[in-house]
Amino acid sequence: MNEDVLIQISSQLKDKRKGQGITLQELANRAEVSKALISQIENNRTIPSLLVLINLIRSLGLDLNIFFDEIAKNSANGKLVVRRKEEYQSFYKEDNNSFVYNRILTKNISGLTLDLVLLDLLPNAKRENMTTTEAFEFKYIIKGEVEYIVGEETHQLKEGDSLFFDGRVPHRSRNLRNEAAQVIVVYFFGEKA
Repeated sequence: MNEDVLIQISSQLKDKRKGQGITLQELANRAEVSKALISQIENNRTIPSLLVLINLIRSLGLDLNIFFDEIAKNSANGKLVVRRKEEYQSFYKEDNNSFVYNRILTKNISGLTLDLVLLDLLPNAKRENMTTTEAFEFKYIIKGEVEYIVGEETHQLKEGDSLFFDGRVPHRSRNLRNEAAQVIVVYFFGEKA
């Protein structure tokens, strides 16, 4: 299965759950799986088995055909894609509401999945724990000053600065200012280090 389809599935599960006002724990209870597993699925940290995926969709009271039709429409392989700002899909990772992600585009190009995200870091936002991503990451600072710790290295980036690294290396970030920062993030899935 293409990485962009997996990202679409996890985003749609999260959107449908939140749209119904269902907590992670409530869905976990309904689907008889752990809250941690649902969080990992929604944040693209793990791929659910087919049975777990179907159980989650049904636990949300959704029709399987409609769910997958929406995924197919979002994953259509056109050569031109226009996304309006209001169409961006907002999401959070690791239950940290100080990091607001807006998915602009997910696209599979020649076997490489590109996930383009606009990240808003609230004033003094900080990720406490190191994290990893199964992708290469490119960060471009649009506004503000952000510190990135990648492995043992610390980098302070200002407007116009950028950073590219293997997301499998533990990393974390924080907003160094008392004002919002904004970062373009591009994830490149499919290439191995």
